[in-house]
Amino acid sequence: MSVEQSLLGQTTSYPTEYAPDILFPIARAPSRQAYAQINGIAQGMDWWHAFELSWLDLENKPQVAIGRLHIPASSEFLIESKSLKLYFNSLNFKNFASTQAFVDCVEQDLSRAANASVRLELYDADALQVSQPSGFCLDQLTPNGVSPHPHCSLLKLEQAADQQVIETSLYSHLLRSNCPVTGQPDWGTLFIRYEGTKPCYSSLLAYIISYRQHSGFHEQCVEQIFADIWQQLQPERLMVYAAYTRRGGLDINPCRVSDPAWLPSPIRLARQ
Repeated sequence: MSVEQSLLGQTTSYPTEYAPDILFPIARAPSRQAYAQINGIAQGMDWWHAFELSWLDLENKPQVAIGRLHIPASSEFLIESKSLKLYFNSLNFKNFASTQAFVDCVEQDLSRAANASVRLELYDADALQVSQPSGFCLDQLTPNGVSPHPHCSLLKLEQAADQQVIETSLYSHLLRSNCPVTGQPDWGTLFIRYEGTKPCYSSLLAYIISYRQHSGFHEQCVEQIFADIWQQLQPERLMVYAAYTRRGGLDINPCRVSDPAWLPSPIRLARQ
């Protein structure tokens, strides 16, 4: 079944009975074909925050929590977001003997859908802290050119006589892309940790802005950004992490790293 045949973009009834089969996996392999030789394209994590988790205890009392999912980038499938929302809604009227029983059920169902080990952390409704971004914000700069579509040729190295090797952490709040099925805009903050010959920061900003009309799932956009920077600028080490804003009670935060030691801890930003 193609993603166009999924529940994405369709008027859908919300299930009131447990429905694990509603989860819709999307194979990662097709979008990665052009990046097969890139170290780190399948290395990292997709963190999801789920703000509308609820279930019943054995006395039919509703329970609520915020969830953080950890889906490995190495999983065979990503999970389409609307199907995940509907799956979580299908748990709203299911009884669980304990919070751990709820976690076990979700982890089992999502691991089966992703064909990988998926982990769920639960937080009390008022316990998930808001983080502040760290590093140099690119948004104060003037972009080096404007393009309606992303292309690796937008990325440039700094034109310096010594071409020094640096390690730097950068971020921009100006990431915008579009859902490839519905055309709805997706907004996010992009983080880049980079070790290598110094890049031109204005060209990085121009490249990020060029995604404003690009269609792609969150995970695919991050992998394209990672691949383009890796191929065009040839850093020694690289991390790309996008903190997308919430839609339908879910936000998606894909991260790809060339070095597993550079995998950061997941955060939640004020816009999310």
